[in-house]
Amino acid sequence: MFVEGTLRWQVTEDCPWDLLVALAVRDLAGIAALAQPSLPRLQPAVTPVLQPHRESRPAQPADGRTRPRPAPVLRPHPARPADDAVSTGTAEALAVQWQAWFEVAADRHRRLSAPLLHPPHFEAFDRAIELQDAVIAHYAAAADWAAARHAEYAAVSAESHRRRAADIVDVVREREHELRRQAGYFRLDLEVLPLAEKGAWIIGPHTVAVSTSLREDSAAFRAWLRPLVSALV
Repeated sequence: MFVEGTLRWQVTEDCPWDLLVALAVRDLAGIAALAQPSLPRLQPAVTPVLQPHRESRPAQPADGRTRPRPAPVLRPHPARPADDAVSTGTAEALAVQWQAWFEVAADRHRRLSAPLLHPPHFEAFDRAIELQDAVIAHYAAAADWAAARHAEYAAVSAESHRRRAADIVDVVREREHELRRQAGYFRLDLEVLPLAEKGAWIIGPHTVAVSTSLREDSAAFRAWLRPLVSALV
């Protein structure tokens, strides 16, 4: 995460692992069409963890010799997609429970003060059974995918930190020059996420989800940020 601003205003930018895990579980559980806020699917998509499946052991030959065991067949981890074996009611309950989790993960202060992901049982979700089941089923794939995406963001952010900071500071200074005064107090948290569509979505009182593709396009990002800063300053 990096922070730009002054004593009067602050803009943070991050690609939080917790938020990435939540979105990965959403996609793996098949509730993207039901879950709120309505964000695009992830890109690259999350791949379910393949689990070894043992076929039934073949009968041994009459001569007593042991046949070699066949190699395990890799099959996707059992999932609970909304369009599969899960009832509509269960899928809707899961989507509601997921939204409560997302609201914590999307809030910078709550995310740091109330971490929820404690494998293997994820006790924080004891009263949200459908969500707890989904997290247990998909955590391994979601966590690995989130770690890879967070590492990619960290590497790109470090390489282009000066340009990314200027994208924010220049827009605020342009607005200050236009108004002939310094910016008043405001706070804006940008969560940069690998989403399949280019754009930005409000996900909290001070928080906006920005697609990686928009954040990496400096001109498009500044064009998007200007009216938002005009509304805040």
